[in-house]
Amino acid sequence: MTGWRYDGPGRGVGSRATVTVALGGVRSDVDIEVVEADPPRRLVERNVSAAGRRLAHGTYTIEALPGGGSRVAFTYAWVRAPLADRLLAPVVRSTMRRANRTVMRRLATELARHGSTGGA
Repeated sequence: MTGWRYDGPGRGVGSRATVTVALGGVRSDVDIEVVEADPPRRLVERNVSAAGRRLAHGTYTIEALPGGGSRVAFTYAWVRAPLADRLLAPVVRSTMRRANRTVMRRLATELARHGSTGGA
């Protein structure tokens, strides 16, 4: 994910971003908008790509851990997808799972870095 562009409020419902993604060798823009927020437990985003032919929701759930810290989980589900995506769903899921795993590791690293500096 590169070339992030932001619009709307800085956080919460109505926050928007457009990002360029490269998945399976194909580059495209994805419009992301926060459509639900229940801080600090849940955030739901709507993703639109493929010139509007792909619509999906991503849901982040955050769970406090007993020993400190948090577990962040991400679920992604298509609402509508182009035929090629649906036909290649097992391959697309596998590729997205790897990409999301990398993103979540980067998020964990960033959160740990900011947490260790006292939120600075």
